[in-house]
Amino acid sequence: MLPDGWSRMTVGHACSIKNNLRMPINTEQRASMPGPYPYFGPTGILAHIDHYRIDEEFAIIGEDGDHFLKFREKPMTLHFDGRANVNNHAHVIGDSEYCSPKWFYYWFMHRDLTASLSRQGVGRYKLTKKGLSELEIWLPPKLEQKRVTDALATWDQAIATAERLLTNSRTYKQALVDQHLLKPAFSRQWPVQSIKEVSDRIQRQAVNEEGLPVLMISSGQGFVRQDEKYSKFMAGKSVNNYITLGKGEFAYNKGNSKLYEFGCVFQLQNIDRGLVPHVYVCFRLRDQCHPEFYRHLFAADYLHDQLGALVNTGVRNNGLLNIRPADFLGCEVPVPPKKEQVRLAGILQTATSWVLQHEAVLDQLKQEKAALMAQLLTGKRRVRLPEDDVIATP
Repeated sequence: MLPDGWSRMTVGHACSIKNNLRMPINTEQRASMPGPYPYFGPTGILAHIDHYRIDEEFAIIGEDGDHFLKFREKPMTLHFDGRANVNNHAHVIGDSEYCSPKWFYYWFMHRDLTASLSRQGVGRYKLTKKGLSELEIWLPPKLEQKRVTDALATWDQAIATAERLLTNSRTYKQALVDQHLLKPAFSRQWPVQSIKEVSDRIQRQAVNEEGLPVLMISSGQGFVRQDEKYSKFMAGKSVNNYITLGKGEFAYNKGNSKLYEFGCVFQLQNIDRGLVPHVYVCFRLRDQCHPEFYRHLFAADYLHDQLGALVNTGVRNNGLLNIRPADFLGCEVPVPPKKEQVRLAGILQTATSWVLQHEAVLDQLKQEKAALMAQLLTGKRRVRLPEDDVIATP
């Protein structure tokens, strides 16, 4: 239902499309004219050059690209106020009598435009000027638009601050990993032993283990439940060949990923017992090893080079690297004194906790902003205007 005082229009009628301000400049040309003025493409700044064509507030929405399919995760629009340039792969939206650029920016930020797109080959989509002009947009009066967008901009500032804090905490943690973990290890200040010398391999099969969750390793999250990741149970009868893993024990998943090129090692932490695929190499560290220290060591991809040297015929069709369990267990890890392991694990865990806290804050802010946008951009929640202290919710 359209809120009282709002209008339903098309973009072509309500907005000022200023594509005449676009300026196509290729990469080579841009490299020859460095300067302070941003040069925008459909999804961000491509370069900074020494002159500008636009000197006003404007919004951008892409004309072509595959980013349209990622509207839930990534913004479809950009906003800028000042001197800048835009290439010919994006539409430029200026201010108009009915619609401010910032209202356009928020209205289409995460909107599904699929129905208005044309195809440009496999995976390439185009939002023509005609398609853009026919898009529907809801518009409150300009003053209310400003109050709404100002409120949302405040959340954007909070999110930007949270993102900077998260980046700083990750940088700080990586510096600690380099300083206290990797550099001493690689410089051979600590004795080294093979994984098989400091651990016991686990091969206990899932016999009479009904009710245990089926787990898998995600390179970005560690152990996750299979039914939660895929919304269904996928192991079938093969679960009888799975390995029962206990809390505190480790498993190596030899599937390659963007984060871990030659597989990753994670410790089971938050579940007492679970079932993991038999292709995982599972082990429990012996008493001379502090599990927390090695959890951080493996997370830092310490084994990368050693595992890479074991891969001699690439990746199999099923995505698993051809690394045998015995070869993995032959990889070497540093074994500093137990007291030193405990000390370093404490330092790294504190840094990890800061990262997790900042991730949680950022995620919460994004969720709250999304909920606020859904209410403010549809008029379900109204802002207070100077001449009208309370606008009733329709």
